[in-house]
Amino acid sequence: MISRKEIQKIVDEYNLQDVKIGVIASHSALDVCDGAVEEGFRTLAVCQKGREKTYAEYFRAIRENGKVVRGCIDETWIFDKFSEILKDENQKKLRDNNVIFVPNRSFTSYCSIDEIENNFLVPMFGSRILLRTEERGEKQDYYWLLEKAGLPFPEKIENPEDIDELCIVKLHHAVKKLERGFFTCSSYKEYKEKSEKLIRQGVITKEDLEKARIERYIIGPVFNLDFFYSPIEEEGSKLELLGIDWRFETSLDGHVRLPAHQQLSLPEHQMIPEYTVCGHNSATLRESLLEKAFKLGETFVKATWEHYEYG
Repeated sequence: MISRKEIQKIVDEYNLQDVKIGVIASHSALDVCDGAVEEGFRTLAVCQKGREKTYAEYFRAIRENGKVVRGCIDETWIFDKFSEILKDENQKKLRDNNVIFVPNRSFTSYCSIDEIENNFLVPMFGSRILLRTEERGEKQDYYWLLEKAGLPFPEKIENPEDIDELCIVKLHHAVKKLERGFFTCSSYKEYKEKSEKLIRQGVITKEDLEKARIERYIIGPVFNLDFFYSPIEEEGSKLELLGIDWRFETSLDGHVRLPAHQQLSLPEHQMIPEYTVCGHNSATLRESLLEKAFKLGETFVKATWEHYEYG
C-alpha cells in the first residue's frame, strides 16, 4: 500500500492554484466533474477509445471569461484502454497537471486494485485503502465491514439446498462481466431450474454459479443513501446525506410493468429478468426515518476508523 507520506510529498510539489480534478470517464464521471466545476476546479476525463464522445463532445465545457456556461469536462485524454492511466508515463502526466484523482467505481473495475493500492502514485480524493471493500468476494468486503459494524444485511444461505423461502442469487453476468447475472428463487428446485436455464442461455456460467452469494430476499422499497463524510469538517456534522436514489434495472423494470398473466406468457428467453443497472432516479425518505438513516451512516464510518488506517 502506498504510504500517506509518499502522497503528501507529491502534493507538496503541486501548484495548488492550478489543481485539476481527474476521473475515469464512466460511471459517475459527469457528477464528479459537474461538482468540481461548481467548486471552481478545472476537470479532466480519462476516456477509453470508442467511449469518449459523451465527454469530449457532448459535455465538453465551454467557458466565457473563465466561467463555465455549458458542459463540465475541460479536458479529455483518450487511451485504448482505461487501464493505461496506470502506466508510469501517464501517472507522471497526471502529477505534472496537478491532478487530484477521484476513484469512481469504474476505476476499480477497469484497473487493477493491486496496482491502484501499490503503484498509482497520484493523490486521490477519499480513502485508497477502502476501495477493496467494494469487491464482493474479497476477504474483507463490504459484508465483512457491515458485520464488524453490527449493521443489518440480508442473511447469507451457504448451501442452495437450504433455500426455503424467496432468495436472490448474486453473481456476475457471463458476457457483460461488470454487470449482474442475478436471479431469484424460493426453493432448491427453482434454483436448479433457473440456473440451468440461464447457463443454457449464456447469461451465467457454472463456475460463477459455484461462487455465487445467496441471500434471503428482503421485500420492500430500495433506497440508496448517498453519504459524504469529511474528517476535516469543523463546523457542521462530518457526515452529510447528499442525496437518495433508486435504480432502473433492465430488464427487470420492463417485467414489472407487465400484467401478471403477460409475464407468465413470455417466451423462455424472456421469462427470467436481468438486473443490469441502466439509470437512476432521485428519491426522498420520510423525515421520521432520516435519523435512523444517519445512524446507519455514522455506525459505518465508526467501523472504518476501527478497522482501517485513516478510515
